[in-house]
Amino acid sequence: MATETTTDFTLDSAAVLAEDEGGPIEGKSPWLLAWRRLRRNYVALGFLLLFVVIVVACLLAGPYAKHVAHTTPNENHLGETFIKDGKKVPIVSKGGFTGTEFKAGGIPVGPQLWHAGGRYVFGADTQGRDVAVRLLYGGLNSLKVGIGSALICTLFALVFALLAGYYGGWVDWVLSRFFDLIWAFPVLLLAIALGTALSIDGFHHAGINIPAGSLWIPTGVISFVLIPYIARPLRGQILSLREKEFIEAATAQGASSTRVMASELMPNIASSVLVFFTLIIANNILTEAGLSFLGAGVQPPNPSWGTLIADGQSRIATAPWLAIIPGVAIVLTVLSLNIFGDGLRDALDPRAKVRIER
Repeated sequence: MATETTTDFTLDSAAVLAEDEGGPIEGKSPWLLAWRRLRRNYVALGFLLLFVVIVVACLLAGPYAKHVAHTTPNENHLGETFIKDGKKVPIVSKGGFTGTEFKAGGIPVGPQLWHAGGRYVFGADTQGRDVAVRLLYGGLNSLKVGIGSALICTLFALVFALLAGYYGGWVDWVLSRFFDLIWAFPVLLLAIALGTALSIDGFHHAGINIPAGSLWIPTGVISFVLIPYIARPLRGQILSLREKEFIEAATAQGASSTRVMASELMPNIASSVLVFFTLIIANNILTEAGLSFLGAGVQPPNPSWGTLIADGQSRIATAPWLAIIPGVAIVLTVLSLNIFGDGLRDALDPRAKVRIER
């Protein structure tokens, strides 16, 4: 994954800006101007709404499982039946001979929409578990890992970038070599190696005890491997800002290093941090899905969209919905975040080009 950031600091005249913004800009804060641009981008707002709907649906996983599906994400129903159109339908077919006809066994019931009273809306898996329930709980776990790792990664990247860019010297050298060390490894391969090692015994060092199977393991692994992809471009911006006159003025007035970084540098890179954070969530959800699919992320029986695809790949011919439905959920979530992130970038600075790609 590579991150590129280029910014054109060419200043438009007040007349041009006023024409672009559809009204006078005197007294308008940059954030208000950004909101005025963003609210005209109906595509970005539409995909933001889609992401909010996905998040709300996943947050309602518990009430849906308890009051509608009447099951849990890990409860199997092998040998059970449900009533459909007045007939008993097996959740997973047993197979064998029925008179003179042979029926294959172990085939889970397909999507029932609302024919089963709200149960098995997306069908069942080979263990008789409700796919809709596991999809919502899996989405909740994927969002926890994706958003949590994005928060941790962005926070550490911001702190490291401020220290390296402002102080320079040996501090910059040490942190830059740390970034280079992580950068030298392919992201997914490094994440797989760390995730596999930690998924066996967990993490028990420096007074931190994280058991195997905890969501903190994939969250921490993804946060660690992606730090330089945010920190390096932010460091470049800070190196440029450090030479500006307002930094020299603040230093001449006796402002401490901490105050300069907090009140002068951070507000000037806040828009870039916000855009990076939005885009890195989508990237982290994809990374978590890949790790879980390969067995190095969320560990069974806990569901995630990646583990659901892994469970369904063996039955892709007879029960394709087991892999297709979580795949569609990943596509919609990542697409909504990427399109909204692009719209947010254009709103915050129409002349800035921030891109995260793998």
